[in-house]
Amino acid sequence: MEGRRVRAAVLVAFLAGVLAATACGRRPATTEAGAGQERGETTAQEAPKPATPDVILATTTSTQDSGLLDVLVPMFEQKTGYRVKTIAVGTGQALAMAERGEADVVLVHAPDAEKAVVEKGAVVDRRLVMHNDFVLVGPPDDPARVRGTGTAVEAFKRIAAAGALFVSRGDDSGTHKKEQSLWKAAGITPQGTWYQESGSGMGQTLNIASEKGGYTLTDRATYLALRKNLRLAIVLEGDAPLLNVYHVMRVNPQKFSKVNAEGGKAFVEFLVAPETQALIGKFGVDKFGQPLFFPDAGKREDELGAKS
Repeated sequence: MEGRRVRAAVLVAFLAGVLAATACGRRPATTEAGAGQERGETTAQEAPKPATPDVILATTTSTQDSGLLDVLVPMFEQKTGYRVKTIAVGTGQALAMAERGEADVVLVHAPDAEKAVVEKGAVVDRRLVMHNDFVLVGPPDDPARVRGTGTAVEAFKRIAAAGALFVSRGDDSGTHKKEQSLWKAAGITPQGTWYQESGSGMGQTLNIASEKGGYTLTDRATYLALRKNLRLAIVLEGDAPLLNVYHVMRVNPQKFSKVNAEGGKAFVEFLVAPETQALIGKFGVDKFGQPLFFPDAGKREDELGAKS
């Protein structure tokens, strides 16, 4: 009996020791993120600071005026720790900045002009990001009788024949380049009091056209984003030449040594990543009942029917 009590006492002492040791080694419950930190992983909120944190993005005004960048840029900054300095200008000016090494990455929408800059070696890693389309908007009563023409070229001919006011961006932007190509296809050199240039971005040009009762060419996203404050209606859409395709490119660090090569690369990879593409495809649906852009990463440009 005595021996049994001794063995029992020894067993109790052993179990008490095990429990004490377990208690001493226990740590507060951790979240998944906390566990990740212990494994040396990082969370989006705690992304390591890049050595060169500032990334200069030169882009078209449509990505800014539509509100898309207001969603994408904070998401990128949170995921990577970079800080984006956005310069929203026309595509022509954005590409000119790239040619001077004054930006790290560009997001624009003028394929022919982009290819010319790629051939010069100023930009590399050109990637298809998304598309939407251009639309022709004008006074709801459509004084030039554009509705029903079916093609942008015929619509431009009617506007010129009627001497109806047309407000051009006149800023070498992607939209301006598209407009110029349509006038050329129509065999018309626009000039005279009926043709005015705003020299400004898409949002301001729409406001001027609305105030003056004129026509203008616009990307659909910016028009939808500002529509409630405009006295403008879509008078022509759906013509194949009105496709509007966006590409992102890195400014070539081999040519410009001061370019933030890592930051530019990170932004390109972010835009074409599946989760970003999914977000782009949903952007605008809640407000307008339709997406403002259609994601295209991984596709070929000719699959979209774009002019090559």
